[in-house]
Amino acid sequence: MTFKQHMLASLLITTPLFANANLSQSQLDSFTQGTKLVFAAEDNFHNGASSLIASMTLTNESDIALGKGKSDWQIYIHSVRKIHSKSAAGFDIEHINGDLHRFVPNDNFAGLAVGESIKIEFEAAVWVAAYSDFMPRAFMVSQQNTPAIFANTDTEDFKQYIAPFERENQLRRYNDPVDKTQLASAELRYERNLSSVSITKEDALKRIIPQPQKVDFNRGSAVLDSTWELRFAGRLTSEVAVFKDDLADYGLELESKADHIKASKAPTIYLKVDESLADGAAESYQLEIDDDKIEIIGSDNAGVFYGIQSLLALFPAGSKNTIAVPNVEIEDTPRFVWRGMHYDNARNYHGKDALFKLVEQMARYKLNKFHWHFSDDEGWRVEIPGLPELTEIGAHRCFDLEEQRCLLTQLGTGPFKSGSGNGYLSREDFVELLKFANARHIQIIPEIEGPGHARAAIKSMEARYNTLKAQGKLDEAKAYLLTDPKDESKYITVQNYTDNSFNVCLDSTYAFIEKVTYELQAMYRDAGTRLTNLHFGGDEVGSGSWTKSPACDALFSDANNGIAGAADLKPYFTQKVAHILAKRGISPGAWEDGLMYDRVNPFKRDEFPNQTFTANVWDNIWEWGVADRAYRLANDGYQVILSHGTHLYFDHPYEAHPEERGYYWATRFIDTKKAFSYMPDDVYANADFTRTREPIVNLEALVGRAMPKLEKPENILGMQGQLWSETIRTEEQVLAMIFPRILSVAERAWHKASWEGDKIAAKPFAKDWQSFSAALAVKEVPKLVSAGVDVNLPVPGAIRKGNTVYANSAFPYLSIEYSLDNGTTWANYADPISVSNNAAVLLRTRLDDKNTSRITELN
Repeated sequence: MTFKQHMLASLLITTPLFANANLSQSQLDSFTQGTKLVFAAEDNFHNGASSLIASMTLTNESDIALGKGKSDWQIYIHSVRKIHSKSAAGFDIEHINGDLHRFVPNDNFAGLAVGESIKIEFEAAVWVAAYSDFMPRAFMVSQQNTPAIFANTDTEDFKQYIAPFERENQLRRYNDPVDKTQLASAELRYERNLSSVSITKEDALKRIIPQPQKVDFNRGSAVLDSTWELRFAGRLTSEVAVFKDDLADYGLELESKADHIKASKAPTIYLKVDESLADGAAESYQLEIDDDKIEIIGSDNAGVFYGIQSLLALFPAGSKNTIAVPNVEIEDTPRFVWRGMHYDNARNYHGKDALFKLVEQMARYKLNKFHWHFSDDEGWRVEIPGLPELTEIGAHRCFDLEEQRCLLTQLGTGPFKSGSGNGYLSREDFVELLKFANARHIQIIPEIEGPGHARAAIKSMEARYNTLKAQGKLDEAKAYLLTDPKDESKYITVQNYTDNSFNVCLDSTYAFIEKVTYELQAMYRDAGTRLTNLHFGGDEVGSGSWTKSPACDALFSDANNGIAGAADLKPYFTQKVAHILAKRGISPGAWEDGLMYDRVNPFKRDEFPNQTFTANVWDNIWEWGVADRAYRLANDGYQVILSHGTHLYFDHPYEAHPEERGYYWATRFIDTKKAFSYMPDDVYANADFTRTREPIVNLEALVGRAMPKLEKPENILGMQGQLWSETIRTEEQVLAMIFPRILSVAERAWHKASWEGDKIAAKPFAKDWQSFSAALAVKEVPKLVSAGVDVNLPVPGAIRKGNTVYANSAFPYLSIEYSLDNGTTWANYADPISVSNNAAVLLRTRLDDKNTSRITELN
């Protein structure tokens, strides 16, 4: 090698590689592997409550330098806050659709050398006060190369790609109006956890969730082991099969026979049905436990099943083979017929196991309605025979701007079909889930979301149309088309979509609904049950939809069809769907705003042929002036399911802290206690705070008009929790957001507490909450974890008095640990601890070897 050749080789090794107009695949991969992309909330106080300044910083630690000026590469990020800025720091910023945004270098781009950083500040909608508002898996695209994810963003660990929130203008949402939220701290938690009520462990073990109507404990106990026998009415074969599986988890294998076979002298559990029990009230039961006899009598099969759950609830956590349960007499009847949980599986799919675990635990706590939101803009999650595109395209997101292979990537999925949130249940899987739920007396209510929130279906059917049209099958291609190709309507939704509304003027839209409903009915029949309720969404339709649709103009031009303009189209759609479902013997359901002409007037109930038409009422943001819709809809003849955002939305954070996952548009936080405090018999009694955390002292004055009274209480069917999954990407995350808050829904839906009224009675509430939360700690949470359910553990509270630290937990008897060496070692907190004046103390709650809460610091 010559001297010149040697020098050139040395330069190639030591000089960074500059990329100009084009990046090769290896350069793209190298740059995104070595460059850190970090988001930051710079200033929430920038523009009142309207917008914030956020930033994206690129720190180039790779061996690839980006050249100045325009290039063909682009950076894509997921931002649920729509970015207002059109350019910044040498980039043009473009909103693609939904949360997807693109940063494209322009002539002013200064380049990015190895070892240097560039900070791109931009203005975006509203505010960011939680790390989960920033989405992972930012990626880079160049030419036709495979997209590359910035490695440090390919994670669920917020700290890897988000700068810390430390200042007031990061931790609070806005300063005009003033955000009066009390931000979570060890001291605030300690104050909130304090109680004058003490519950013994023995009483906590006896606490059944949900609490029965009448309980009378007696002396003594029954000690169950495998010498016990089981006798049951023949109609209870299914319930017995589930019961035996549950007993097996505790190491109990009981001989079981139908009740025409006489029991031996061995101790025996008897399962019976008496339809006259509780005056024939459905789902009622009696449970009596004696030393050598347990008898469960139900008014129906469901009642027997719930009696079994109460028996199992008395089993201590972790017990095996020999189990002592206290002697007791219980008489019980549910408060509501509708005790439910809504689960948005469309925004992100979390796997088959998550669905089965949720249904199994719902049954444990006597919840009976599973509202499965399987379709939305970001995904379609069940296989429909004859429409394979719904899952081939609609169940997956990736980088395909033409959306012929997948949906546009959203919500932190990134550019690949292997990314988080993708997937669906096969037809076989769904039938299996239906059988599993039916055996546990849980009805699954599927939701075909429309006419808004329907992008996954729309894009799937457009892909179908394009394929069949290319094959010359134009009539077949049009059969299930959900959009009018000539529609020039312009709109943007709350979630920043511009193309997510079914065209309600097309016959093919209703053919699609009919086809999907038909296939769902077939699945229910195959599972040995019936599809009796189907939800069609109806909410958040983009304003401006159908205003420039030729298909809709043709409807308007016909003077005899009762449709004069765009404002008539939502009720028109609802009527059409209601008639389709009535023909099939199915009761429709919708979200409240899908049933309203305006803020106060529901659609005319007598225009729908359905005996039952359920309405999920969610919007109780009191200052918005529509929180009386529950009573307006019930009074007009709709069957109302209370689903209120301020207490029952479990996609909201557990506390006001940036590390807590979730959206927080309805209220800054919803912990287990707040859900527990919900009072379904008086909607107005739940008016506690405005969104700014201003106490509400006069609801009528806040709203500015008279609030209607409930005239038809029989139309309040019950209540349910809600879980929307925009920020929730894994099974672990989704279950922890639901549990243990769902137990509060079970409690309130089944049992009316003595402290409920036009306001909370403080002393009986404190006693009831301490009993409930102690039961969570000593047995319910351990049982959930043992069943493979990830549970959120409350972060402990603590205060310092001089050199002494005092700690407590929201759940009595949950272990607390502390560290005085920044988390290197941990010790169990049993009594107040002495520390030096300047010592920082870390604390956390612990359940077992694997499960701890988030860490809090006491300075």
